[in-house]
Amino acid sequence: MSKPRVFVTQPIAESALARLRAIADVEVNSDSSKVLPKEKLIEGVKRADILMPLLHDTVDREVLTANPNLKAVSSMNITKDKIDLDAATELGIPVTNIPAIVTEATADIAFSLLLSTARNIALGDRLYRQGVYPGSQSNHFAGQMVHGKTLGLVGLGRIGQAVARRGGGFGMKIIYWDPDRKSPEVEARLGAEYQTMEDVLREADFVSLHPQFTPATRHLISDVQFALMKKTAIIINTSRGPVIDEAALVRALKEKKIAGAGLDVYEFEPNASPELIAMTNTTLTPHLGSAVLELREGMANVVVDNTIALIEGKPPVSCLNPQVLKKLF
Repeated sequence: MSKPRVFVTQPIAESALARLRAIADVEVNSDSSKVLPKEKLIEGVKRADILMPLLHDTVDREVLTANPNLKAVSSMNITKDKIDLDAATELGIPVTNIPAIVTEATADIAFSLLLSTARNIALGDRLYRQGVYPGSQSNHFAGQMVHGKTLGLVGLGRIGQAVARRGGGFGMKIIYWDPDRKSPEVEARLGAEYQTMEDVLREADFVSLHPQFTPATRHLISDVQFALMKKTAIIINTSRGPVIDEAALVRALKEKKIAGAGLDVYEFEPNASPELIAMTNTTLTPHLGSAVLELREGMANVVVDNTIALIEGKPPVSCLNPQVLKKLF
């Protein structure tokens, strides 16, 4: 009996691939420098029984129907972002996912962006490499103090709470808004004060975004919200790009309604506004939230756990549409 064929859209940890190769014929797109173009993704799907996409891959109805023999999607995603789950369910294709294991790594990136934007670290690095050294007491690269300032969190789930803990270590005042107010015990443990979202935006020196991404939170932050913020405020986004209206952010920065932005995600990812890229008061990273080698290895092995379970007819670790699970091979 031939082995199931698995198409992996970018290289993952070798420890995970070795386990997968033991029971499947595995094809891996070898280019880790860019998102696989849709036409190449479809070509890979046509040669596969199981698709193993990463978070950045868009798995829509066209991709799912490119191969009538596609049996499963084993995703390295926590949620259904970029996967047409309704179409997959309609087609009887199970979509597995991974547990929420990226909390601390994403919080690290959020606080790194906060520090880098406040203190002009990325800008200073770039210009120093170009020979710019204005002197150790020059105001040329002067930024903002972080210690003792007010950190406003929009969303206080797992990652928001992890960022709050980091802010506490910098002596920051922590304020937050979340549609689900946390218990007094959680607020006390984090030293976090609940406020309306409007008041969080008005009071915070740094606004860090951590809402769940839903249709209701698309453009949660737009012109009205930027108008509420301090002119000295910096906004950080490590949640999902469309939470911020990117055109409104460009306007707010150009018109100096806020002082800066640190972004790891973008509304039209992988692209960002050319105006944002040209600005010196933005710190931009290419969706590095979970980019930690040991974490990525763990994530890849969970995806392989799911894939092996599907092949062996066992329950996967986690599945977004368990109602269509069945013996595949």
